[in-house]
Amino acid sequence: MRNRSGIILIENNKLALIERHRNGLHYFAFPGGGIDEGECPEQAAVREAEEELGIVVEIQQKAAEIFINGNIQHYFLVYRISGDFGTGTGEEYNEYNPAYGTYLPLWIPTENILSKNVLPRELAELVVRCSQAGWANKVAQIFSTKK
Repeated sequence: MRNRSGIILIENNKLALIERHRNGLHYFAFPGGGIDEGECPEQAAVREAEEELGIVVEIQQKAAEIFINGNIQHYFLVYRISGDFGTGTGEEYNEYNPAYGTYLPLWIPTENILSKNVLPRELAELVVRCSQAGWANKVAQIFSTKK
């Protein structure tokens, strides 16, 4: 695994996620992916949103850093500037490859997030807490966890 960046996009009290079926597992993931050489985490998050969702986003603020097996995952609260949700054309949407599994962009109501297998789980819990309390108050201090 390498360092990654992802987005948190909420519209009309719904969270943008990617439904995945991979290696016999069914789960939901935050849109995002690996940080390319020469990219900063913010650039990677914006690029991944366009590749995976078909939308252009602007970063509002950093929301979380999660460390997994010595690698860092950066997550940014964003809002959509343009594009049609679900029209991503990234390499993961090319011909089906069992190693990559399936990718389906969708919206999950924020009140249903914790009833789904959303990964990383601690980020899903943060999104629910901050959605209920108001992002401006809760995300001023970046959430950080190590595994």
